[in-house]
Amino acid sequence: MIKLLALDLDGTTLNSRGEIAPETRQAIRQAEEKGVLVTIATGRRFRDALPVGLDLGLNAPLITHNGGLLKFAQTLETVAYSLLSPETSCQIVTAGKALGGDALVSTDPHGKGTLLYDRVSADNTPLQKYIQWAIRLHGVEAENSVIHVPSLEEVIAGHEVVHISFSGTLDAMAALEIDLRGELADRVNLLTTVYPAMDFTLIDILPPDASKGFGLEKLAAIENLEVDNVMAIGDNFNDLEMLEYAGTAVVMGNADPSLLERGEFYTTLSNDEGGVAAAIERFILNEEIS
Repeated sequence: MIKLLALDLDGTTLNSRGEIAPETRQAIRQAEEKGVLVTIATGRRFRDALPVGLDLGLNAPLITHNGGLLKFAQTLETVAYSLLSPETSCQIVTAGKALGGDALVSTDPHGKGTLLYDRVSADNTPLQKYIQWAIRLHGVEAENSVIHVPSLEEVIAGHEVVHISFSGTLDAMAALEIDLRGELADRVNLLTTVYPAMDFTLIDILPPDASKGFGLEKLAAIENLEVDNVMAIGDNFNDLEMLEYAGTAVVMGNADPSLLERGEFYTTLSNDEGGVAAAIERFILNEEIS
């Protein structure tokens, strides 16, 4: 029986307009009423996922920063987190900059989270848009949530770093990913989220013990649940580890083709067709065995 459900956010729980469809909202509530713990497992920073967590009123801590931070939306209680060391953080920023990347550094696992950056290249339109979106999202709190600093290398040692990211166009990030993997090797967990239609790739760099899979496993252990009690739904490459971990793994109809080809994953409808609601109804409400 499924007792824990982890939902990716963008491209899964949210439709292409960035909204939670009524049928998705209803299905989540019905799952919770049946005693299932429901969480969001997202690559978003906690502060960026917080509005959705509060809106849904979920009964489990959010799995944010691609599994690097587990934290309740309502109480801001931190359940578990992993950190990059100051030395590794500085090396990531230095290496990424040398390869032409613009770094975003996520800190403050005990609060709502703070984003630090020191430069945005003139041609990095995706990153410019993200920073403006984050500032609009956080409103009056933006001044404390997105901070421009003179030099990341000079201030990074004074912060607890949860994860570092680089973002940009597909081609630029594909080249940067290859170089970063060669430079950082097994000292970090490097995850990519690719949106071909938007010509946008996000590279997240986390501690070796941080991923959505690790985060979901931590939460299951806290709740004394077995793998067979866990269900996960996602649509992109950063969901792969949690899909491989979960006893019931579901990929959205809008997922990357390479994920749709995985025979061990059940394919539901797209995020614009109520895919999450359909999967919840099949495997939780109707208790079909995957």
